[in-house]
Amino acid sequence: KGEYFATVSGDRVTRRCLNLASYNYLGFADDWNVTCREGVMGSLQSLPVSMGSSRMECGTSKLHHDVEEIVAKFCGQDDAMAVNMGFNTNATTIPALMGRGDLIISDELNHTSIVNGARTSGSAIRCFRHNDTNHLEEILKEAIVLGQPRTRRPWGKIMVIVEGIYSMEGEFCDLRNIVKVCKEYGAYIYLDEAHSIGATGPSGKGILEYTGVDPKDVDIMMGTFTKSFGGMGGYIASSKDVINHLRRKCAASSYHNSLSPVVCQQVISSFKVIMGLDGTNIGKQKITALRDNSNYFRMRLCDMGLHVLGHYDSPICPIMLYNPAKISAFSRECYKRGLAVCVVGFPATPILMSRARFCISAGHTREDLDVALEKIEEVADLLMIRYAKNTFFG
Repeated sequence: KGEYFATVSGDRVTRRCLNLASYNYLGFADDWNVTCREGVMGSLQSLPVSMGSSRMECGTSKLHHDVEEIVAKFCGQDDAMAVNMGFNTNATTIPALMGRGDLIISDELNHTSIVNGARTSGSAIRCFRHNDTNHLEEILKEAIVLGQPRTRRPWGKIMVIVEGIYSMEGEFCDLRNIVKVCKEYGAYIYLDEAHSIGATGPSGKGILEYTGVDPKDVDIMMGTFTKSFGGMGGYIASSKDVINHLRRKCAASSYHNSLSPVVCQQVISSFKVIMGLDGTNIGKQKITALRDNSNYFRMRLCDMGLHVLGHYDSPICPIMLYNPAKISAFSRECYKRGLAVCVVGFPATPILMSRARFCISAGHTREDLDVALEKIEEVADLLMIRYAKNTFFG
């Protein structure tokens, strides 16, 4: 029996760890009994756990409408559609919007759900260098001047797809300049806010609020309920015409089981906390705590001499391991010290760009972070990964 020994369900042995791997940006998984329990448990009095049907058939309840209404209001769009899985939000929405004769221009570091959706759509695909608006402009110019291959006919639609925060880099999108370029050349903008909605901006309204971009300048806004809202699923927020089209044509609406009413209520309750509609300032405190924790943790990692990716104010703090052999070693050594961490290697990253990714939460206390940083420093010395201080020996 060691320091982190624990038991569950009688004789089952487990290890108690500080969670630095899961998405729980605003800490709703920690204080659920205080913030969301009453509403969520109350929803079970009138609605089942599952609607047992797709949205197009019998899978829509009042709570589904309420979720979509509050999402549209929060995002500054006319309407919204809730989907039962975050990955499928991209994978099924993009093919419903784009098709043969259309062009998708995607940031080279976009999530695999975007890649899958783009490939499934049948559209032509071009990638621009990460956050490089000059390269994006070159591709747009060429696409407009040359048109489609062989026929040289104009593209039906051109859509640029970017993310608010890139999940493996912890970097913010250069949204202001990307919007400027897209408006100049008449391209649509699809923004994936899976990691930024709720987690960035003074009131948690995501990358648009953080960068000062008008929501009406973004055509399609996508996000998930897993990272900041303690739920599951995702959403698309846009104009009424676009949402009505997606309700008819998107596979997630036509064929997939609808979002659980219980999860709908969880999402509604967390949105109300964030927006202050619960009559408290808990939401504001959570957003402030997340930003302060993220910046403190990132600063301390940099002070250790680790190669830290990303920007300040981002809740994702990746550190570079580089050597593939250090992936399992870093995870194992952290686990021994009571830290649950996420390590990433090929094919999620290039083979020599292995990394560990820390996800910071408003639920972490400063004491939690100090303990974690002390142990990470031990592991950094053991594995020799202080590359900012010594390139060859860490």
